[in-house]
Amino acid sequence: MALTPMIGEGQLRVTHEAPSEPPDTRSWLDGAIVFDHRRWSCREAELTWTAPSHLIVLTHTGKTARTRVSCSGELVYDGRDGPGALSFIPAGVERSGSYREADLVYSALWLDHAQFKREGSAETLPILVNRADAVITTLLTALHDDIAHGSKPDTAYVEHLAAVAMHRVMALDGAKPPPATHGALGKVTLRRVQEYVEERLGGEIRLSDLAALADMEIDSFARRFRAATGMAPYAFVIERRICRAEQLLANADHEIALIAARLGFSSQSHFTTAFKRQRGMTPRAYRQQLFS
Repeated sequence: MALTPMIGEGQLRVTHEAPSEPPDTRSWLDGAIVFDHRRWSCREAELTWTAPSHLIVLTHTGKTARTRVSCSGELVYDGRDGPGALSFIPAGVERSGSYREADLVYSALWLDHAQFKREGSAETLPILVNRADAVITTLLTALHDDIAHGSKPDTAYVEHLAAVAMHRVMALDGAKPPPATHGALGKVTLRRVQEYVEERLGGEIRLSDLAALADMEIDSFARRFRAATGMAPYAFVIERRICRAEQLLANADHEIALIAARLGFSSQSHFTTAFKRQRGMTPRAYRQQLFS
């Protein structure tokens, strides 16, 4: 059924569920991060669910006549769902919900607790239901738009997005966010990270691996890397791939599709989109300019 959460276990009862298109689902880090976008419509539904992953849900469009949500047996929301409604359920928390006259288009971001354990535990993370946050809304909407246009965003980008979203979740609860680590990465650490990236431009580069090289948490590493280079880690990876692509495009014997595969892009279309965003022209146009 369309409402069935992808991760975890529980019970579900739905009446008069309307047919819908298959969900659009993507995953990264061997399933540690899962993004799921779908439409769901029914007259009435009840569910009880527990998952080993944190869950962030954003309603894009649509509404419910009534939504009631309880977590660990305590009622946390009784009202309606609508555009912009944002919820966060920590891993391991039992969620019970009832929905009437539901017709919703929403995105769900599942974050494996083991991967994001440094961000908090079920005991310290807040439970948020039908709140609002412009930053998380923008992040999830942009992620969906990228996927809808046929690209699979880089792992480092999605890791950074997830870390920012978790940071915002804490701020929404009124809790103080983790203390910022000021200052840029040291020169030795920065060089080690840069060399790691250069050696692996053709494969998957994880933000968590880059942070581990610096012996830092993801959020702290991303801030200090930006302070040292002027760009986010994922943006640096893309820029280095585009720079390498420029070198390869200078050789007319290298086919564009093979360059895309060699540099870790999911497809030639993904490569073309990234190259045009960075250089203002397609790879083909860049090559033509070189040989004109």
